[in-house]
Amino acid sequence: MKKKLFALLMALVMVLSLAACGGDNGGDTQAPADSGTSTDTQAPADTGSDTGSDAGHLNLGYDMNTGENYYGPYYDDWSDLTDDELYQKALNEDKDQTITVYATSSKMLKAEEPFEEMYPGLDLVVADLDSDEVLSKAQIENETNNITADVLQTKDVNGEVFHEYYSNGVIEPFYPRDICTHIAEENLKYSYPLYSSQSFWYYNTEAFPDGQPITSWWQIIEKNDDGSQKYALYTKEIGQETAYLSLFASFIINAEEMAQSYKDTYGTDLEYTYDASSFAFEVPENNAGVEYLWRFTQAEMTFIGDGDELVLAVHNSTKDRPALALASAGKIENREESGYNIDWCINLSPYTALLNTESMFVVSGCDSPAGARLFIRYITGGADCQSGGLKPFTKTGNWPLRDDFVDEKNPAKLADLGARANDLVSIYNIYPDVQDMWMYWLNQ
Repeated sequence: MKKKLFALLMALVMVLSLAACGGDNGGDTQAPADSGTSTDTQAPADTGSDTGSDAGHLNLGYDMNTGENYYGPYYDDWSDLTDDELYQKALNEDKDQTITVYATSSKMLKAEEPFEEMYPGLDLVVADLDSDEVLSKAQIENETNNITADVLQTKDVNGEVFHEYYSNGVIEPFYPRDICTHIAEENLKYSYPLYSSQSFWYYNTEAFPDGQPITSWWQIIEKNDDGSQKYALYTKEIGQETAYLSLFASFIINAEEMAQSYKDTYGTDLEYTYDASSFAFEVPENNAGVEYLWRFTQAEMTFIGDGDELVLAVHNSTKDRPALALASAGKIENREESGYNIDWCINLSPYTALLNTESMFVVSGCDSPAGARLFIRYITGGADCQSGGLKPFTKTGNWPLRDDFVDEKNPAKLADLGARANDLVSIYNIYPDVQDMWMYWLNQ
């Protein structure tokens, strides 16, 4: 059944967040008045993962003091165990001291030998899978009670992992308290992060030697006085890219910011031109995010599936025929490796991008709950950020979210780029409708 977009935008967080929590399981924990948005319940540390299918609900609730919903970080007795304490517990666990990781990044394989050297007696097995396999295998194992994995690494950009796997107890949270003090709480809301990435609009630095030619998303689709399109646009097909479509969905959720961005850019109020009556579901009238989606779909775009070719198109453009391309941040490496005249467009209004965060989860009911948590601490840097676990993931375009991590790969700090954390509850509930709008309008 189609979701009612207008209703979601009117009562997005209060009603639907509680619904996602599964009723009583999500609302029976009250956050202390001085705890901000975090919870602190006492789950015995020696119980392994016997919390069962309710585990994913533990960091969802309602704060009676503020009248707001809260999510993570969720702290339990596991959160305060040290590396050595977890190590000793892991040595006494079942499964021949084997810790199995389902990962969506092949770089996770590089953790096997150094982790085993640091923790003798433990055997780390990493399965390199695509994102669909990671989730489907975990789901099947949960349903059949034949669980192999202990740790799951994946990315959630539209709320699917949070709502359909995490909140349903297939995977569960682990927030090491000492490490979390080094991570902004907005980045702990839905999961415990490994690192974040994002995409940028690229421009040609030779064509625009004074700096990026745009400062807002509205200028990307700007037209010349004669009605022609100002920039040639290159991107992957956004309707097939979950992260990109989620970004457009966020513009609809943050419609007031989009409207203000337009006024700040052009000095006049936005005029609405889209037809909301074309759909079988309700589309809000006079929504600046919807208006942007409509106008963007009507722009001339060239879809290219390869990121290197996207930034090459920008490199080959000129001031007379300027181009912009939306591609992953890591493609900036072509500037040094291939001599491309490219750079990121940063600090666009109302915001540059959404953070795409790779996260670590414990598999509910796993055989090695202590070993799983020890590995998660290791791979995210350990207590002092010196474990070496983050090293395989340290590259241009990846930003570990710890404030004590020294980033020597990226040309700019994450805080200086204008991206923001993803609101997975809001995105999840309107994502299908936004996808339908994109596909319908793109074909007009």
